[in-house]
Amino acid sequence: MPDSQQQPSSPSGQTDTAALLLGGARLTDGRTVDVRLGGGRIEAVGTAGSLAAGASGALAARVDLDGYLLLPAPAEPHAHSDTALTADGHGPHAYDERAIQRRATEAALLQLGHGTTALRSHVRVGDVQGLDALTAVLEVRRSLRGLAELTTVAMPRVLTGAAGADGLAMLRDALKMGASVVGGCPDTDPDPTGYVEAVLELASEHGCPVDLHTDAADPARLARLAAMAGGLRPGVTLGPCGGLGRLPSEVASRAADQLAAAGVTVVCLPQGGCGSTDRRGTAPVRLLRAAGVRIAAGSGALRDVSNPVGRGDPLEAAYLLASRYGLRPEEAYGTVSCAARAALGLPEVRVEAGFPAELLAVRGDRLAGVLSLAYSRIVIHRGRVVARTSAVREYCDSAADSALELPRQGREEPS
Repeated sequence: MPDSQQQPSSPSGQTDTAALLLGGARLTDGRTVDVRLGGGRIEAVGTAGSLAAGASGALAARVDLDGYLLLPAPAEPHAHSDTALTADGHGPHAYDERAIQRRATEAALLQLGHGTTALRSHVRVGDVQGLDALTAVLEVRRSLRGLAELTTVAMPRVLTGAAGADGLAMLRDALKMGASVVGGCPDTDPDPTGYVEAVLELASEHGCPVDLHTDAADPARLARLAAMAGGLRPGVTLGPCGGLGRLPSEVASRAADQLAAAGVTVVCLPQGGCGSTDRRGTAPVRLLRAAGVRIAAGSGALRDVSNPVGRGDPLEAAYLLASRYGLRPEEAYGTVSCAARAALGLPEVRVEAGFPAELLAVRGDRLAGVLSLAYSRIVIHRGRVVARTSAVREYCDSAADSALELPRQGREEPS
């Protein structure tokens, strides 16, 4: 079941039907094209200068993307909205609903500016905060409608034993409130296997996805989890699984085969960890991919105590996978776009007619260059420009510039 099945709409909730023409965009295959959007989808893709009017005959508004690379928009499969932006505070951070709502909104808008038009946020439920954090994040979801899609994963701390009864009741209440994914961290429960059993049973009962935190450092425990998860629909996601990278290669390979056979998706966090796992480290993405495991990449902690310098930038996650873990740029970007959307149960995006108009334009002409240095960005959600980031680099006049005719980025931005 997709995290969101709503029709494209404007902030007012009305269907977005206005035509928008993206002119002169460069695609990753080297073509320069016009792309016409309408009704929240891509209506047509043609050679530069070939498209004008919308499907209804009305003249489309135009955004000039000369000098920009056009890509499917990224998605964020592993955010922590309730604890985001708390690293700079003095003393314990405020955990009342209004404070969480403000932080979660700022964090979502920051990630939207990077290009992320869909986010899955893992939110703690139970203990002293009860359902307050979830209430706040669900309110943020409503306020962001038309800008970005935010869905929530309910994360109880304990689900087994005497204390687990309260956690299970809280988890059921969270699903009734609007949490769309069952999650948590079995590693912190006295009975990790019992925790997973409880989560899978409840997810099966409600027909919702499962998204669990685990370091995956215990191969026997991971094997049991994979065996239990196999065949569950609409699917099971695990992350960040950094412990797999610390296992002997033959043990890790066997675990990867088990995860692939179970159809489990692994979300790695190359930018850093999160507070739900004790140790850092990125999952062995090449080993997992070789075994056939579906791999997506997320941001994890965003400037909280787990990672005070987290950026929440999907292009940085892709850059790290390409520069440190040997993925080709196309493979690396796929982990934060197509694979991340699939992990969220969202439809595929391609720059082709008929696909959702969830797009990111980045100044640059090749994907490798975009992953290396991506300052200026234009973000499109449901066929509408929802965010722009502009950067201008200026130099003093020099003989080298005029003699070599070096490219110089000016101040002019697309209209």
